Amino acid sequence: MLHRTRRLALLGPAFIAAVAYVDPGNVATNVTAGARYGYTLVWVVVLANVMAVLVQYLSAKLGLVTGRSLPEQLGARLRTPARIGYWLQAEAIAVATDMAEVVGGALALAILFDVPLVLGAVLTAAVSLLVLRVGDARGQRALERVVMGFLALIAVGFTAGLFVDPPEPGALAGGLVPAFAGADSVLLASGIIGATVMPHVIYLHSSLTTTRLGVRGDGLGVGRLLSATRVDVVSALVLAGVLNLSLLVVAASSLQGLPGTDTLQGVHALMSSELGAGVALLFAVALLGSGLASTSVGSAAGAEVMRGLLRRRVPLVLRRVVTVVPAVLVLALGADPSAALVVSQVVLSMGIPFALVPLVVLTARRDVMGEHVNRRGTTLAAAAVATAVIALNVSLLYLTFT
Repeated sequence: MLHRTRRLALLGPAFIAAVAYVDPGNVATNVTAGARYGYTLVWVVVLANVMAVLVQYLSAKLGLVTGRSLPEQLGARLRTPARIGYWLQAEAIAVATDMAEVVGGALALAILFDVPLVLGAVLTAAVSLLVLRVGDARGQRALERVVMGFLALIAVGFTAGLFVDPPEPGALAGGLVPAFAGADSVLLASGIIGATVMPHVIYLHSSLTTTRLGVRGDGLGVGRLLSATRVDVVSALVLAGVLNLSLLVVAASSLQGLPGTDTLQGVHALMSSELGAGVALLFAVALLGSGLASTSVGSAAGAEVMRGLLRRRVPLVLRRVVTVVPAVLVLALGADPSAALVVSQVVLSMGIPFALVPLVVLTARRDVMGEHVNRRGTTLAAAAVATAVIALNVSLLYLTFT
C-alpha cells in the first residue's frame, strides 16, 4: 500500500478537471434548477456527478496507461478530413466553454466592482492567461496548487448559504426520486448534464496524466498509480458534486418562487436580502474565482485538442484570443449574459458523445490498454452513461425545435 505522503503527492490532476465542474455555467444551471423547480432536479445533479466520476477516471486511465491523451489517440487514428472535422466540433465546444466562464467572470466583476461587462470579460481572459503561465513556467504541480486554492475559495462561497438557511431533510431526500416538471425541466436537466459531464475536460484530463509514470510515478507500477488515480478522481469530483448540489439546494430552500432568479445579478441581490450581505459577498467572490479558474482550464483543454488533432501548438495568447472573442462580442451586442450561460451548457451537452464514445471504445480495447483494459462491468456502465447522455441530447433537440 502506498505511503500516505506519497499517495497525497500523486493527487492533483483531477482537481484541475474538477474546477471545470464548478464553472459559472454550473452556477447558472443549478441555481435556475433550484429556484424554478425546488428539489425536483436534485437527482439529476447526483446522477451527473456519478457519471462524471466514471468518465474522468477512464480519461485519466487512458492517459496514464498509454502515455497519450484522447485527442492524440484520435489524431493518430483519423484521416485528415475526419481529424479536421473532429477538431471543428471540439473547437465549437471550446468556444461555448469560454462563453460560460468568461461571461461568469465578467458578471462577478460587475457585481463586486461595477466593472462594465465587456471590460470584465477582457480582464477575466487576461487573468486566466496569467494562471496558465504559472503552469508553463513552473510546471503542472504549481498549476495544481493554484487551482486547489481557487477550489477552496469557491467552496466557501457556494456553501455559505447552507449554514444560514439549512435545507429541509425530507424535501432534499424527496429530490433523489427521479422526476421532471414539464418540458422546460428536461431542457434544464440536459444543461446540468452538459455542465457536469464536460467534453473539454474529458480531453484535458487524459493529457494531465500522461507523464505520471515518468515524472511523478517514482518507480511505482501502473496498478498502484491507477489506485491513486481513483482516489484523486473520487476526492475531486465528490467535492465538485457537493458544491453543485449546494447551489441547487440554497436556491430551492431560500430563493424558490422569488422574482429575479433568472439572472446571476438577481440571484446576488436576492441572496443579500434573503440570506444577508455576507453570504451574497461570498457568493460573488466565489463566482469570480470560478470564472477565473475554469476559463484557465478551458483554454488548456482547447490547446490540448488542437495539439492532438491538428498536431500544432498555438501560443497561449493567440489561443485565448480565438475563444474569448465570441464571449466579448455577445456581451458587446447586449445579449442577456445569464441566458448565454444556460445556452452554452446546452451546447456543451451536444459535444459529450464526441468525447465520450471514443473514450469508452478505446479503454475497452486490449490492443490499446493491454492488461489494464476495462473490465466488462466498467465498459457496460460507461456505455450506459453514453447512451443516457445521447438520449438526453435527442430529447433536447426535439424540445428545442418543437
